[in-house]
Amino acid sequence: MAAEPQHPIRRAIVRNVRAVFNDSASGEQPVAPSDDALFAPDTPIRIVHADVTAMMVGGISALLLQMLHPHALRGVLDHSTFRSDLHGRLRRTARFIAVTTYGHRDEAEKAIAKVNAIHRRVQGTLPGGTPYSATDPSVLAWVHLAEATSFLDAHVRYVRPAMPRRARDLYFEQFAEVARRLHADPVPTSEAEARAMMRDMRGQLDGSHDARAVAAEILSPRGRGGTAMAVQPLLGGAAVDLLPPFAVSMLGLRRRTLSALPVRAGTFAMGKTLRWAFGSQRRD
Repeated sequence: MAAEPQHPIRRAIVRNVRAVFNDSASGEQPVAPSDDALFAPDTPIRIVHADVTAMMVGGISALLLQMLHPHALRGVLDHSTFRSDLHGRLRRTARFIAVTTYGHRDEAEKAIAKVNAIHRRVQGTLPGGTPYSATDPSVLAWVHLAEATSFLDAHVRYVRPAMPRRARDLYFEQFAEVARRLHADPVPTSEAEARAMMRDMRGQLDGSHDARAVAAEILSPRGRGGTAMAVQPLLGGAAVDLLPPFAVSMLGLRRRTLSALPVRAGTFAMGKTLRWAFGSQRRD
């Protein structure tokens, strides 16, 4: 684990961010980067997943996208505690991403095996009587696609607008390794494949009443603390701004051009502040 910065303001910011992403009550500590991780240092997946602000925006956007798939939505409604513990769900997802990206490969494999075991228990029936299962490769493919495109899009918008095409393709190629271990199929290995999959899978999506209700809950400020309550609408607005137009429409959301400007400006400022606090730099 990296040492805390000496500057008191930077140190306070780092501590607050780490507290958000680690369950101190259960003894969780930040994931220490390993030289024997699934992915080598300074490769696209480790660079993209390193920016806290972009990953928060991308994570919310991905969750909104995922809720458009009826099977993924029903699995969340029937088997998840997101309504009472949305922060916990996002924190666990963030930790899984961190472990599989930066942790020792043995720890990454354990985390993947744990998720696969959870997926085997998530099954049921849609309101119309169709059975669903979290082990369905096509559903897992949508979940992965939503995450991969959202994380990368947020990174390109808020961190590295000039990210080369080859680096973007390699990001999908690397992230596909985790998706395959989770039994997702098909899995894109380039940006072009990902964009084509997004178009091809739209026929499986449904902007249902439940999907819209869940989206509204995801975007509703919750929790205590003035800072958290101020930051949540900013991140939520940035996440909606990142969504493809069809998803905004299907979820019954609004994306106003004028309001997007201060949202982007605020998110840029947050990202710059957190990179300063953690001592990281934007890679152009």
